[in-house]
Amino acid sequence: MKKLAALIALAATLSAPAWAATKTVTLSVPGMTCEACPITVKKALSKVAGVEKAEVSFEKREAVVTFDDVKTNADALTKATANAGYPSGVKQ
Repeated sequence: MKKLAALIALAATLSAPAWAATKTVTLSVPGMTCEACPITVKKALSKVAGVEKAEVSFEKREAVVTFDDVKTNADALTKATANAGYPSGVKQ
């Protein structure tokens, strides 16, 4: 029984991607022109699979997004904001 439990635990460990990582990217979103714009940008980013957290600042005209890099990437995030009417780019 102990061998079976150990085998199951080992299989579960090996089946999880070892290279998965949480990343954070800052997007410049210059098209936000009013206090309500960040709501739309945040909703668009939150709908992207893999996004764990999105903080959008009207004052800075930027979005800080934390995401699982196995499920999504910066290109998908910028596409999501553009599709919502707010083109963005990765800040360097």
